[in-house]
Amino acid sequence: MAAAGTARPVRVAVVDSGVNPSHPHIGRIAGGLSVAPGAAARGDPLDRIGHGTAVTAAIQERAPGADVFIVKVFDRTLSASIDTLVAGIDAAWRQGADLVNLSLGTPNRAHAGVLRAAADRAGGAGALIVSAGRHEEARYLPGVLDGVVAVELDWTCPRLSVEVGTDADRRPVCRASGYPRPAPGIPAERNLKGLSFAVANVTGVLARTLTGGCRPTVDAALAILRARPDGARL
Repeated sequence: MAAAGTARPVRVAVVDSGVNPSHPHIGRIAGGLSVAPGAAARGDPLDRIGHGTAVTAAIQERAPGADVFIVKVFDRTLSASIDTLVAGIDAAWRQGADLVNLSLGTPNRAHAGVLRAAADRAGGAGALIVSAGRHEEARYLPGVLDGVVAVELDWTCPRLSVEVGTDADRRPVCRASGYPRPAPGIPAERNLKGLSFAVANVTGVLARTLTGGCRPTVDAALAILRARPDGARL
């Protein structure tokens, strides 16, 4: 781990539907690209759904000093092929990401091999993936793979906190609130919410603590979260 003050700001790649840079909750964006079919030819990271913007806002609320880079994999709907998702993960680490936020996942075990390879490439480049893990009966990839920070939804967790524990298979897992950054005039029950924002909340807490180029591991990330005064209780 790099010593505080000796490295660049932590770089977070948000792999999602893009971002609306004019949204009042969005701070400085370091750049962006698109691998989403239909948008890739335009190189267009603009968010036309709202999901990526809300995810980015949740991360920046916790880590306003982070260097956020956008990788767009969704264009008009929250769906993407496995090839597009893998391309997004690869684009993230090629852009120098320390953390890769995946507020998404697939329960299709047929994709385990290609996502395992993608996670290994990211880890080899020093990028730690934070991704959706279990939710109800579903086990989402790549979140449940070794070497990835798995996140589960816990509505009882305070919105700005993270809890660290184990899942049903006794594997380490982070739990966080599914509420995004509050939007003025929009009641929480009508706003976007869910596992996507639990993932973003964990990424934001890590991004606030890590330094750029530190090559974080799952064990190091969990140790950081456990040590935070507003963080993990076991």
